[in-house]
Amino acid sequence: MDNNCIFCKIINNEIPSKKIYEDDDFLAMLDIAPATKGHVLIVPKEHAETMAELSDEKLSKILVLAKKIINAMKKVHNFTDYNIIQNNGRLAGQTVGHYHMHLIPRYSVDEVSLWSPHENDPSVTSDMAEQVRKLL
Repeated sequence: MDNNCIFCKIINNEIPSKKIYEDDDFLAMLDIAPATKGHVLIVPKEHAETMAELSDEKLSKILVLAKKIINAMKKVHNFTDYNIIQNNGRLAGQTVGHYHMHLIPRYSVDEVSLWSPHENDPSVTSDMAEQVRKLL
């Protein structure tokens, strides 16, 4: 736990939240600044800033939990489409230094835009692909 982390404080019940799920490893709650109605955050109870710091076991469990929560949310909020997003680092849009996953229901009139595509340079992407392939 990190005493300066807002999510650690929520996990420790020092700050209130709208919890929808909790077990030994995770807490899921409604986002206080939702992108759409029903926007949920899944937060590991173990403090880790990014995905790279979590164990493979926790990463596997969080996806299974995301599926379980999405299926329940669909019945309550009447949506079919959704985004599962997690940001790693400030440049990627992470605003809280504790790994978390966003479950964002999508509605036909929600007007949420996640990114805008850029032109692709095939020579650059080929070089990048080759370099990454060598490391894997």
